[in-house]
Amino acid sequence: MRLKEFDYSSPGAYFVTVVSYKRANIFGTIKNNVVQLNQIGIIVEKAWLEIPMHYPFVKTDAFVIMPNHFHGILIIHDDVGARHASPLRRQKQQPLGVIVGSFKSAATKRI
Repeated sequence: MRLKEFDYSSPGAYFVTVVSYKRANIFGTIKNNVVQLNQIGIIVEKAWLEIPMHYPFVKTDAFVIMPNHFHGILIIHDDVGARHASPLRRQKQQPLGVIVGSFKSAATKRI
């Protein structure tokens, strides 16, 4: 759910949930009350941890991958400046959605 009037380009911590298609258990299983990630779950974990490499103004925080969904916290910082030859341009149009979409796309392509 998103708030209509909220600026998702604002710095802050955002709780993100991603659910698998039709809530299928594709990321792993639960054995003895512990999630055992399968190859797909491991790919999702790696894609999540790589987000800051693609978006230097974003930090990943706590996350958990369950058999059919994912929860994580993204922290968007306001310190966007020159990182390479030219300054980075934040996409002011809902960068949270852009970041999450990029994460989902990267994981899907690898899978």
